[in-house]
Amino acid sequence: MSILRTRMRARPVDEAHRVASPLELLFDLVFVVAISLLASQLAHGIETGHAVASTGSYLLVFFAIWWAWMNFTWFASAYDTDDVPYRLLTLVQMGGVLVLAAGVPAAFEHVDFVAVTVGYAIMRVALMAQWIRAAVEHPAGRATAVRYAVGVGLVQVGWILRLLLPDVWAFSASVLLALLEVCVPLWAERRGVTSWHAHHIAERYGLFVLIMLGESVLAATNAVAAVLGEDGLSAELLAVAVAGLVVLFALWWLYFLEPVASALERHRSLAFFWGYGHYVLFAAVAAVGAGLDVVVHAAGSGEGDGSGASEAAFALAVPVAVLLVVHRILHAPLVGGVGVSIMTGVAAVLVLGAAGAAPVLGVAGASIGVAVVLAALVAARVAIGARSSRE
Repeated sequence: MSILRTRMRARPVDEAHRVASPLELLFDLVFVVAISLLASQLAHGIETGHAVASTGSYLLVFFAIWWAWMNFTWFASAYDTDDVPYRLLTLVQMGGVLVLAAGVPAAFEHVDFVAVTVGYAIMRVALMAQWIRAAVEHPAGRATAVRYAVGVGLVQVGWILRLLLPDVWAFSASVLLALLEVCVPLWAERRGVTSWHAHHIAERYGLFVLIMLGESVLAATNAVAAVLGEDGLSAELLAVAVAGLVVLFALWWLYFLEPVASALERHRSLAFFWGYGHYVLFAAVAAVGAGLDVVVHAAGSGEGDGSGASEAAFALAVPVAVLLVVHRILHAPLVGGVGVSIMTGVAAVLVLGAAGAAPVLGVAGASIGVAVVLAALVAARVAIGARSSRE
């Protein structure tokens, strides 16, 4: 049962048994609704021959989703009171996510970002209220909290004004505002570092990866069901489905192979690098679901052979390769391993090579190639880990 109200203070960075709360898990599930719609629009854009334009819209809208999620996560790590006011402001942020999600189709189909901007504004205003409360109730962190509230508010005004710009300036303005957004924490934390909990943060990021992998499973399953209903089962469809499952399982294995919580605690100065870098990693994870959707439909529609297979195969291979490389870049400073980094780079190249061979292998053969590369990488990493533990 929640407390009606408790004073908001910074939570200890060494708090024992700190885990994600049920409210945080519910919060994540609401965000995945928006990500699922976004990935679906990306898949549709690729299938209709608008891969570049759809990718740009995808990365922009995903930034809004990720940034709001990340800001909530780090604030909660420092100031989660789990009382009634905190829960109600979290509810407002969840409502903003749903408004944003409802605006995703319009953003992709008509370049209309009104609903996305309104949903984002709802989330940001609620976060401003949380920071204002922290400033009032936690004097030791007041200067930092005030900077956060002011920075969030000013940039949010910029997002609203962006809607008044002509289309030719809109994308450039969005990039500029996104850069300003990521600068707010850098500026705010100069007055004092918030008391985030390393194990809590590592768990929250890992749980978000799990939920997005689950969304990818759902996307692939829905695609398989749709193809079965229209064209029936084929050997190519079966091969793509099995390969997709292996790909998702291997990506899960690789992400959680090296626990980073203790390393993140020892290297707290890398928090911004690690936390910000997950934008690309999260976007790649969600895009894997879109890629699986594309390859399944290509296999079922008979476009899985010849030149038509390349675009479908790269829709899967590119996010997988990006995920591998970015994951290693983010974790290498924490856990080391030059050999593992080289191995991962080689695997990323081979994944892209499998997609490049799609005109010859077909989309099913390319998907199997991606799965085999990932399975081999997992096996090699497990063998290295077992050898290290014996030594």
